[in-house]
Amino acid sequence: MRKPAHWIWAASLGVYAFLYIPLAVVVLFSFNDSTLNAQWVGFTTHWYTKLLHDEEMLRAAANSIVIALLASSMATVLGAMAGIAMQRYRIRYLSRALPFLVLTPVAMPEILLGVSLLLFFRQVLDLTLGYLSILIAHITFSLGFVAIVVRVRLAGMEESLFEAARDLGATPWQIFRRITLPLILPALAAGFLMSFTLSIDDFVITFFVAGVGVTTLPLQIYSMIKVAVTPEVNAVSTLLMALTLTLILLASRFAPDVLKARG
Repeated sequence: MRKPAHWIWAASLGVYAFLYIPLAVVVLFSFNDSTLNAQWVGFTTHWYTKLLHDEEMLRAAANSIVIALLASSMATVLGAMAGIAMQRYRIRYLSRALPFLVLTPVAMPEILLGVSLLLFFRQVLDLTLGYLSILIAHITFSLGFVAIVVRVRLAGMEESLFEAARDLGATPWQIFRRITLPLILPALAAGFLMSFTLSIDDFVITFFVAGVGVTTLPLQIYSMIKVAVTPEVNAVSTLLMALTLTLILLASRFAPDVLKARG
């Protein structure tokens, strides 16, 4: 096997540097002992301590966590059902439409999905924007990711397992409970973690459907950086970054073939 050319290594390092150096700067300046980010003054953990006493930030973080937990739980259940239906069942007229309907929110631009949901909530449902609208929106764009994970997991299973269970007299519910569910549990865990990550990080769609008086963590960060990017913003961004990377690593650990399938 031929070794990659030096220019390929240089280009790769340049791309990674472009992506990760700004993140490293955010982490570094979250420990800066200055209210300005113009220059490095000294090391301090004051800004992380300040976050623990910031009631607005804590309230926004609590909103994000609760919404993310509820949305990812519902998306995992509905996405699992959709993934199983897409892989196992061939219903006339619906077999082609179902993958399109489930996977469209994954490929749709976030701003388009946010505007569409806003119009749907206000003009069709006449729904007051708030927790419920955010929750429905997050379930909508997370469901497709779970369905992809479950479908990829099912596609890698031997159909002979289920045929043998049917030959032995197992009912569809017994097959699901004793064979399908245990085998797709890693995919369900990965889908839940991915959905949680997407939900707690989402800004664009949440910005359109949040309404007045409901603030999530990304919205709170946005309201803070409109004034100035302070070390406190860097600190909360660092914590959010650490949480996101941890969840992504856990999801890839549970279902390592999912990221390859999406590539």
